[in-house]
Amino acid sequence: MTRTLKTLAATAALAAALAVGACSSNDTTSGHQMPGGAMTAMGSGPATASAGGSAAVHNQADITFASSMVPHHQQAIEMADMALTQASSAEVKNLATQIKAAQDPEIATMTGWLTAWGAAPMPSGDHDMGGTSMDGMMSAQAMVALKDASGTAFDRMWLQLMIKHHEGAVAMAKTHLAQGQSPDAKALAQAVIDGQTKEITTMTTLLKTPL
Repeated sequence: MTRTLKTLAATAALAAALAVGACSSNDTTSGHQMPGGAMTAMGSGPATASAGGSAAVHNQADITFASSMVPHHQQAIEMADMALTQASSAEVKNLATQIKAAQDPEIATMTGWLTAWGAAPMPSGDHDMGGTSMDGMMSAQAMVALKDASGTAFDRMWLQLMIKHHEGAVAMAKTHLAQGQSPDAKALAQAVIDGQTKEITTMTTLLKTPL
């Protein structure tokens, strides 16, 4: 009788241990209920919590800003390249060099953010809405006209179009300051506002003087 009781006790203990192990396994894989109905799982949580740097905190507004600003900057650099070979004014060429120096690194930075966020830049053709520009982007027709211009006519057209282009970038950056979440992206937006506003002033002054 004593041996039978010992056997039953051992069996019961083994069954209890197996039950505890099963519960622990379920908690690990499927998560457990937290107060208020929230569910968490082992090793999980907000996607931003485990990411470092700029990927740590961001929202859709940050993605929209970076994905649209990259092709916007790329077009500005394309226009700057035209000025370096077609402009007759030294001031215009200096501005073109300045724009490239500022915007090339910003493209690299924003592309890095988009990679970390699992996103990609907007295709450059998306800005062209039936020949009209959006956020200061030049239409294909305007880019062709600029490419075909030369001399002082090119200089004046370039300044006029770049002012419009910069104004679009400043508007986009101001929108992002109001809606974005990433501190790094908002800092870049402020840099765009500060730098391009100064360049707009410079270009506006140049248009008032003979080139």
